Amino acid sequence: MAVRKIEELAASIDRHARQEGLHETAIRSLALVRRSEPSEWSPALYEPAIFLIAQGTKEIRVADVTYQYDPARYVIASVDMPVVCRVSRASARVPYLSLKVKIDPLVVGELLASGAEPEPVGSTERGFAVTPVEPPLLDAVSRLVALLDAPSDVPVLAPLLLREVTYRALSGPQGARLRQMVAAGAPAQRVARAISWIKDHAAEPLRMDALARRAGMGLSAFHLHFKTVTGLSPLQFQKRLRLLEARRLMVAAGLTAAEAAFRVGYESPSQFSREYRRAFGAPPRQDVVTLKTSVQGAPV
Repeated sequence: MAVRKIEELAASIDRHARQEGLHETAIRSLALVRRSEPSEWSPALYEPAIFLIAQGTKEIRVADVTYQYDPARYVIASVDMPVVCRVSRASARVPYLSLKVKIDPLVVGELLASGAEPEPVGSTERGFAVTPVEPPLLDAVSRLVALLDAPSDVPVLAPLLLREVTYRALSGPQGARLRQMVAAGAPAQRVARAISWIKDHAAEPLRMDALARRAGMGLSAFHLHFKTVTGLSPLQFQKRLRLLEARRLMVAAGLTAAEAAFRVGYESPSQFSREYRRAFGAPPRQDVVTLKTSVQGAPV
């Protein structure tokens, strides 16, 4: 049953993602990816979402841990997570096919308020996990993607299916990671608040005492819980966001390395180039040229 459902899901993604790369869909929370060859290691930002592969294999490094996922396992992220990833198995004959379903914290809160999985939040969990795919979740995701074949049904049925997908994840073995997203006062929820601020002010210098106060924690507790949830210190987290945004600005907006460095908060172009090369494996100009002349690795 599970094998047939995975094959049906792969066929659905194949129909709606005929070209290489990332494809947004008529369902705003759903994106599809196709890749016909393996990719190099590349940094990416995983937002709160469920990531599921229908065909192929991917590897992801989160802080100092490397995970592998495939059609038998899915990824769940409950906060924004800077990662390094690569598609490790894909070919023109059997392409890598995957999807991302964004998680809406409001829906998580509504489901909890309605009585779904009311257990109290325990210890702080890392905001990322790879876990076996449960049949109810696979079935709900498959029906969500199949809905793309009936565009007129999307406005009515998509919200219901997205809610079901969220419910299946919430009631699964990694549900605690979603519960801690919305549990008022929980350390992970406070860390998520700090992450949101860093994202919105990535070019500004970080004042740790002010950021800890914003999260409603003492400085030492804030550092501990931030590292537990993300695997990174706040400064490391900000640096990775800055480099990802600089890369986007150079590729999409045509900025020079110096312009992008200044835009994201670097005062020294040479420091920016050194850190960029460590993160992406090549100097800014060379990396951008490579990206513009090849299929970019998709973060799903």
